[in-house]
Amino acid sequence: MKRVLILIDIQNVYFEEGNYLLYQPQRAVEKAFEALEVFRGNNEPVIHVGHMFYKEDQSESACHSREFYHRVQPQDGEYVIWKEKPSSFLNTQLAEMLEKLEAQQIVIGGMMSHMCVDTTVRACQDYGYPVILLEDACTTKALSFQGDVIEAEVVHKAFMASLNGMFADVMTVDEWKAMPKEIRES
Repeated sequence: MKRVLILIDIQNVYFEEGNYLLYQPQRAVEKAFEALEVFRGNNEPVIHVGHMFYKEDQSESACHSREFYHRVQPQDGEYVIWKEKPSSFLNTQLAEMLEKLEAQQIVIGGMMSHMCVDTTVRACQDYGYPVILLEDACTTKALSFQGDVIEAEVVHKAFMASLNGMFADVMTVDEWKAMPKEIRES
């Protein structure tokens, strides 16, 4: 089975102090890097999706924030897609790229669990792709609703629970790597 790794929005902005700083982004990026190493080691396709933060702002600070985090920088031969909406499919070349790559399974990690990861995983179903979602290679932030703060860990678990089974097989990177190779790649 031909699988493709999609890393969503693992960009500097999520590691910097400010409105976009996420909950334990370093932990998530290290797990994403583990998955990335497996794909690179097997010479399998990798797609890096980036969000066009501060599109109109070309200052050095905005450009740095928009860049992919150094630990998961795209390498030669890996694909890069830029998006302006939460779905990695909306107004991008992702669907065509996956078709060209003859993808049969998608493995996903990235940022933020409650936004772009959730939206992209759900959209994969529209295109008929089975998804493995590496939950510890994702993270999010605390949200507020009706005056209540919902802690990041709760937000993350709620979104992973809602995606598990119907939209994806949700597991940790270690669980995914521990699967027998013929099952992990089928």
